[in-house]
Amino acid sequence: MKKYIISAVLLVILLALGGFYFFNQSQENIDKALDDQNNNQTPSGDSASEINFSNPKKSAHYESNTPAHGSTLAGVPVNIVIDFNFDLAKSSEIRILKSGKDYGFGETTIDQNKLAMRRKMKADSPDGLYTVEYKACWPDGSCHDGKFQFALDRAKAESFKDERGKAEVEIKMSNIQFNPNNIRASKGTKITWINDDSEGHYVNTDSHPAHTYYSEQNSRLLKIGDRFSLVFDESGIYTYHCSAHAEIMSGSILVE
Repeated sequence: MKKYIISAVLLVILLALGGFYFFNQSQENIDKALDDQNNNQTPSGDSASEINFSNPKKSAHYESNTPAHGSTLAGVPVNIVIDFNFDLAKSSEIRILKSGKDYGFGETTIDQNKLAMRRKMKADSPDGLYTVEYKACWPDGSCHDGKFQFALDRAKAESFKDERGKAEVEIKMSNIQFNPNNIRASKGTKITWINDDSEGHYVNTDSHPAHTYYSEQNSRLLKIGDRFSLVFDESGIYTYHCSAHAEIMSGSILVE
């Protein structure tokens, strides 16, 4: 009788272990199938038409650039600007390339303080990926090259608040944001920023902290109730931020 009991117990144990094994195998097969399904799906936000940016190359003494590497803009930038922490020499240059063609306009110029160089971009430049290749040269005659990329996608302008045709437009600064943060405006429009917040804010052109893209768009500290106004006479996109809250408070003005 004792032998039968032991045999029965062993049989139960073997059946339990077998069930556990097959359950695990089944679960592993299910997990594998799900993994395979996920791996075969296109990741969210990724498609054949989406632009892939390569890694930038930074030259010696590089600090920042506008547009930012990897950014996609709703309009053509008024300037391509690259900032450095060392004096630039005249032989420095910028090329704005798409499919081998240079969409830069005019010559590369160096700012008066010699810490930034810039070049304009053709207003009719097509949508797509651009590679900015630059050569930064120093007074000793040495030069170093670098590159970064950005893209144009005019369809993004559809999400901007349309303020075209208005002579004046107001942007409120409240809850640590610009409201509205992205707008479309006509050439000659007067834009006024008003601080409705309990904190002090700035209106600063990109990049941070160089603020060189469009220097006229740099305000003093604006306390509650303070205003800052600027008339935009040149078509293009103007990206900006509050330097006191640069990581969370930014905006764009597309002038058409």
